[in-house]
Amino acid sequence: MPYCPECGGEMLYMSRVKQYVCKDCGLSLTLQEIIEIREKSRGSQESDEDEKRKIRKEYLAWWLSKKR
Repeated sequence: MPYCPECGGEMLYMSRVKQYVCKDCGLSLTLQEIIEIREKSRGSQESDEDEKRKIRKEYLAWWLSKKR
């Protein structure tokens, strides 16, 4: 059972409209839209982690460098 990307609530499949509908906020999405939203959020999380790693490496390089 997928969870709502907006509020985190459970989504139920409505066969009449062939979409998933959130029980809490009422958001309705097709399965394809849910998959696309998840892929986008994974990409942004990975880029945030990459940015944090880059900052840590730069700080470590500065810390280990000779200080004048």
